[in-house]
Parts: sequence; C-alpha cells; structure tokens
Amino acid sequence: MDKWKRRICAIGVLLSVVSSSFALDVTISQPTYEVMRGEEVNIMCHFQPKNQVNRLIVITWTAEPDESFDDEGISFGTFYSDDGHVDINQMYEGKAEITSDVDARISQLILKQVTMRESRRIKCRVQIPGDDMGQTSATTLLVVLVAPSAPVCRIQGTAEYGYNLSLTCASDEGSPVPTYQWQSYDVRNVLRSFPPKTTEKDGVLSLFNVSSDTSGYYICTATNKIRSATCNLTLAVMPSTMKIGATAGIIGGCIAGIAVLVLIIYCCCRKKEKPEEFAMGPPVIEYHDTSEKDEKEEDPLDLRRASIEGGIDQREKNELKAEKTSNLRGSEDSDRNSNRRFNVGDDQERTADCREDERRERDEDHRGHYGDRQDRYDDRRDHYDARQDNRDRYDDRYNDRRDRFDDHQYRYDDRRDRYDDRYDDRRDRYDDRQDRYEDRRYHHHNEHQDHYDDRRGHYDDRQGRYDDHRDRYDDRHDDYDDHKNRHRG
Repeated sequence: MDKWKRRICAIGVLLSVVSSSFALDVTISQPTYEVMRGEEVNIMCHFQPKNQVNRLIVITWTAEPDESFDDEGISFGTFYSDDGHVDINQMYEGKAEITSDVDARISQLILKQVTMRESRRIKCRVQIPGDDMGQTSATTLLVVLVAPSAPVCRIQGTAEYGYNLSLTCASDEGSPVPTYQWQSYDVRNVLRSFPPKTTEKDGVLSLFNVSSDTSGYYICTATNKIRSATCNLTLAVMPSTMKIGATAGIIGGCIAGIAVLVLIIYCCCRKKEKPEEFAMGPPVIEYHDTSEKDEKEEDPLDLRRASIEGGIDQREKNELKAEKTSNLRGSEDSDRNSNRRFNVGDDQERTADCREDERRERDEDHRGHYGDRQDRYDDRRDHYDARQDNRDRYDDRYNDRRDRFDDHQYRYDDRRDRYDDRYDDRRDRYDDRQDRYEDRRYHHHNEHQDHYDDRRGHYDDRQGRYDDHRDRYDDRHDDYDDHKNRHRG
C-alpha cells in the first residue's frame, strides 16, 4: 500500500513539472529595490515561454496605482519582439529605457533620476500568442529613499498656568516615513525628564496642567534610515491674564490702604506736635504792694524788653542787674546824705530796696523758665523736621517702587505683544504655505488627468494596432492550415 502511495505522489510531481514546462513563467528575482531619490535603478525580469521559438513576444512594464498620488497607475513602455520596437511612454521619454533579449529570456527596465512618484510596485507582463497559461506577470517593490526634511515645531494651546498644551513636530517629506522623538531641557540647558502624565505619539507631545516648571527648550528629531533632522522651540509658561489683573488689584488695594494709614498717622502727629498758643506769650509777673517811689524807679523799658527778648543770655542779665544795682545804690547814698535826719524814712527805703531785689530775682527766674520752655519748643521743632524728612524719604521709596512696578508691567505687556505678533506671523506663513500646497495639488491633478487621457487614447490606438496584427496573424495561420491540409490530401 505504501508503494502505491509513493508512486502516485511521484506521478503527481512529474505531471506538475511537465505541465509547468508547457506554460509561461515570468519572475523577478529581487522582491524589493531601494534607491535614493535622483539616482538610477535597473529592474530585471526573467520569462520562460512554453515554446522555444515564438513569432511575437510583447513585454510591458507598468506600475500599480498608488493612493498617495491619486492616479490609476503608470505605463513606462512596451517591447515588441517581431521588429525589436520599443514604445516608451511620452511622459518617460529620456527617463525610462527598456532593453530585452528574447534568446536569453530577459527584459530590463532602467529608470533614471527616480522620484517619489515611482515609489510603488513595478510590474513586468509578458504576452505570447498561444501561450497565455501559467504566470504571465511578476511584480517587485521599488522604494525611493528620501531624507526627512527639516521638521516644523509648533505650540498648540495656551501657554498659561493650568492649561494643557500640545507640541507638534512634522516633516513635509521623508521616505520611509520618519519617526519623531522629543527632548526637554530646562532654562539652564540641562536635559530633564518629562512631567508625569506626558504622552508622545507620532510627533505630538502632550503636556497637562503646565506651570512655570514646564518652561524651557524642547527639541524634536525626525529620523529615517537615510539621516535625521531637528527643530526646536522655546516654551515660556506665564500666569494667566485674569490672575495678573487680580494680583495687581490686590497690590493696588494694599498700597492704597498703607497710604491712607500713613496719612492718618501724619495728621495725628502734626496735631500732637503743634505748639501751644501761650508758649510765645510773655511770662506771668507777680505784683506786690510798693511805694510810689519804687513804682516810679522801675524801668518799664526793661520789663518790655524782657517780655519780648526772652532769649537774653545769662551774661546780659547779670550786667543789667549790676548796672541797676549801682544806680540804686547811688540814689540811695544821695538820699542818705540829704535825709540823715530822717532815720525812720531810711528804714522804709531799705525795706523797699529789699523788696525790689526780691521782685527782680523772681522776674529773672520767670525769664529763665521762659527760656527753658523756648528751648524745649525748638527741640520739638527740630524733631518734627526730622520726622518730616523721614516721611519725605518714605514717599520717595514708595514712588520708586511704584515706578519699578509700572516698568515691570510695561515690559510684560510688551513681551506679550511681541509673542502675539510672532504667533500671528507664523500663522499667516502657515496659511500661505497651505494655499500654495492646494494650488500645486490642484494643478498637478489637472495635469495628471490630461496626461492620463492622452495616454488612454494612445493605449487604445496601440490596442487597435495589436488587434490588426493579431488578425493578420490568424489569417496567416489559417492559410498555413489550408496549405497543410492540401499537402496532406
């Protein structure tokens, strides 16, 4: 039983080999071709027909449709073995070459200065009249390598405290499609790890609940098997506008409250330090009963001068006292010489002199007390001037702080305006580039459609010629059969 199974398997293998030897077989040995953009590639196709001798062999090189270019495929050209004619597509004249060797069963497609448009599957199709069984075509993948272009980095979102941001990175071209990687550096240009919950996918770096610690430098690297390219941006996270307004309001309220408090203290201090009305008035003088002579001898000019010039120094007081004492003594001696006989009158005069001296001493004490009060008033005045100077210096410091705060606010507003201007300018450039891309895409689509229509017409003409040639071949074949039948008869 096992022998019969082995025989049946051997017969099946033999039949498959024999059947394959009687069918067309087309192959491309290399499954993938990689070439840099702008260089040349040579794709080789092998075919094995059923018959060793064939009157006509048609080899066609095409490319399958590619969705990225929105087309229906590419036709490079066709080779005809009956006269060795090669029909190259008008679009690829001077760029594509087709060389075929029927005896060696080889056909080559040479593409010069390849572009991304040729980066697709290439097909080699062999057509032989009467030999349409088996594998009549083969394909290979042509990969055009392009280094990634310089990526563009952008910030999407509001760069303020508590918001979520997305940093995008994308290259306009690159084959194979580049991969993207982000790196973060702090303000000291030191590499750091990303904050928690940060996600990175397809060149988009998502940051959540940003703060001042999120500020820094971010670098994106686009890489494929050719090389890499980078872009970078600076992220400055600022407090929100509403929070700045509330902070400014609180600061302004505190400053206003402090100013009102200082004004109240200043007014209270002025009231306390205001001198009394009677401080500059004349001193209080006590009067005692004296004789009419004593009243006449008292100098009213001296009393008025003492009341007005309270600041007479002690030396002038002593000189005035000595002078008056000498005058009194002179008058006293004259009275004594003229009135020696009146002892009782002399005793009264001596008593009056003593009383006058006591009164003058009391006047001197009053004037000294007044001078002391004047000195205290001057001290208070000096202290008040010193406090006034301190208040002036405090006002100067307050005005300086206010000016610095206003200057900081102005710099912040100016920086915010510059940032908005740069953002608007980048947005305008992006819109212009998008418009140019749409115009180029529309123009390319129309151009490709016209070319496709021309190529379709050319293909229909060529198909008609091929049908005519096939009819002539059938006629000749019928003539040959008739001649053969007549020869047999």
